[in-house]
Amino acid sequence: MSRCPPIINFLETSIPIADWVDRIVDWLTEHLAFFFSMIQTIGQFVMDTLSNGLSVIPPMIMILLLTVATYFIFKKRWQMPVFVLIGLLFIYNQDMWSDLMYTLTLVILSSLISVMIGVPLGILMAKSNKVEIVIKPILDIMQTMPGFVYLIPAVAFFGIGMVPGVFASVIFALPPTVRLTNLGIRQVDEELKEASDSFGGTLWQKLYKLEMPLAKGSIFAGINQTIMLSLSMVVISSMIGAPGLGQGVLAAVQRSEVGNGFVYGVGIVILAILMDRVAQRMNQPSKKQANLVVKTTKRRKQLVGGLVVAAVALITVLGLTAPGRSNKGTITLSYINLDTELASTNVIAQVLRDEGYEVNTIALDIPVMWEAVANGEADAMVGAWPATNQTQYDMFGGQMDKLGANLEKSAQTGLVVPAYMEDVESIEDLTNQADQEIVGVEPGTGTSDATDETIEAYPNLSDWEQINSSTAAMIAELDQAIKQEEPIVVSIFAPHWIFSRYDLTMLEDPKETMGEPENIETMAREGLEEDEPEAYQILDNFQWEIDDMQSVMLEIENGAEPEEAAQNWISENPEKVEHWTE
Repeated sequence: MSRCPPIINFLETSIPIADWVDRIVDWLTEHLAFFFSMIQTIGQFVMDTLSNGLSVIPPMIMILLLTVATYFIFKKRWQMPVFVLIGLLFIYNQDMWSDLMYTLTLVILSSLISVMIGVPLGILMAKSNKVEIVIKPILDIMQTMPGFVYLIPAVAFFGIGMVPGVFASVIFALPPTVRLTNLGIRQVDEELKEASDSFGGTLWQKLYKLEMPLAKGSIFAGINQTIMLSLSMVVISSMIGAPGLGQGVLAAVQRSEVGNGFVYGVGIVILAILMDRVAQRMNQPSKKQANLVVKTTKRRKQLVGGLVVAAVALITVLGLTAPGRSNKGTITLSYINLDTELASTNVIAQVLRDEGYEVNTIALDIPVMWEAVANGEADAMVGAWPATNQTQYDMFGGQMDKLGANLEKSAQTGLVVPAYMEDVESIEDLTNQADQEIVGVEPGTGTSDATDETIEAYPNLSDWEQINSSTAAMIAELDQAIKQEEPIVVSIFAPHWIFSRYDLTMLEDPKETMGEPENIETMAREGLEEDEPEAYQILDNFQWEIDDMQSVMLEIENGAEPEEAAQNWISENPEKVEHWTE
C-alpha cells in the first residue's frame, strides 16, 4: 500500500493556530494578571473621573460652552455653531445626554492614547526602513481584522466596561495615525532636510521645526481618521459593557426597535460630525501662513494652553468631588438584551434602588455575561438558563453562587410557526414548507445549537437547514412573513413578547431535542454575600411567575421605558416585593 507524500499529510492536517493563540492569551492573563489589574484600576479611575466631571456640568451650560467654543474655533462663522447647538439640544431632548458623556469620554481617551502611541511610532517608521518593514504588516493586520475580534482579548485582559472598550478602540484606531505620520515625514523635500543639516540643525530641531510642521496636514488627516474609527469601535464595544450611545444602538438592534435605533444613530452622527469638523479645522492652514510654517504668537499659545489646563483641572475636580447617590453599596447586574432579562433585571434593580442601593445594569453578550459574574466584574445576573446556556453553565457555574430559580419551569426553547400554518403542529409535520429553512438566532447560542441537534435528530428535516442571523433579524423576518401570510419556521424561546403580538404555535417536540421547560435562575458572584448581605438576600428571595414577567415585557413592548414598566409592576405588586425584601 502506497503512502501519501508528507506534503499531502501536512496539508490535510489542520495547524492548531487557534489553540496556540488561546495558550498565549491564557499565559498572559495568568502571568501578567497584576499588570492588567493595575491598568484596569488606573484606567477605570481616570475614566470615571472624566465621565463624572463631564456629567456634573449642567447640560445647558455644557451646550452653551461647546457652542461658544465652536463659534471661535470656526472663526466666528455661524453655520457650525448652529449645528452644534441644535444637535446637542436634540440629544438632550431624547434623554441621551448621559450616554453622550460616556461616549465622549471613551472617544477622547482612546483617540488620545492612539495619537500618543501613533505619532512617535510613525516618526520611528519614517526614520528607519527596517522598522517600517516590520511594522507595516502588523498595521495591515490591525486594520483588516474585524473589530469584533478585539473584544475577545479585551475581556480576557481587562474584564468588562470602559477599560476594555478603550483597549479595543486603540488597537482598531491606531493604524491611520501611524501610517500618515510616516507618510507625511517621508514626503518632506530632501533639499529642505539637507538645508537644515547644512545650517547645523540637530536631529531634534530638524524634526520639530521642519519635518513635523511640513507633515502637519498628513498627520492631522491620520488623527481625524483615528477619531472616527475610535467612535465606531466604541459603539461595537457596547457588546462588552462599554457604556454610552452604543448601548442604545445594541439594544435597538437586539430588540428590533427601528425608531430607537434611528434616534441613537442620529446621536452618534451628530457627535461624529462635531469631532470630524473640529479635527479638520485644526488642520486648516492659515491664509497668512508663510512657507507652510504656522506663526502663532506666544501670547496666544499661552492663552490657549491656559484654557485647556483650566478646563482639564475643572473637570478633574468635579469628577473627584461628584457626590455619591446611594446610602448603601453599589450593585452591578449583568444581563443580555432579551425581553425576559430586560424585564426581570429592571424589576430587581428597581427594588434594590428602593432599598437604598446604587444599581448599575450592563447589557452584555451571553458568554460575556456569564464570565463577568464569574470573574467578579458584575455582582449578579437573573437571566441564567442552565439548559439553554449549558456550555456557559458548565464552564462558569462552579465559580459563582447559585441562588435558585426566579422563574420555575416556564422557560422553553422551540420551533415556532404562525397559527395559519394549520397543517403543522409537530416538528414531525415539517416536510417542504418555508423553503426547508429554519430562521434562527445568533450562532453559538443554546437556541442555535439545539436547532442544529433537532435537524440531525428528525429524519424529515434531513434536507432542512438553519439560517442564523440575530434575534432582531429573525423577528423582522417573522413579521414580514406574517404580513404576507407566508409559511415560516423560526427557533425562539418563551416567554417572549412575540407570543403576545402574533398568533403563534410552538411545535410539539417528541424527541425533546429542543429541550424541556427549564428554570431561569439567579446567579451571584462569590463573596457578594459577605460584601452586601442585604442585597444578596433580596436576590436570593427574588421569584415571580410567568404572568408577572410577561406583563412587564408587554408594557415595554407597548412603548414604556424598562424602568417605568418595572416601577409600575412594583407598585401593583407590593406583597411580592415585600416578600423579597423581608
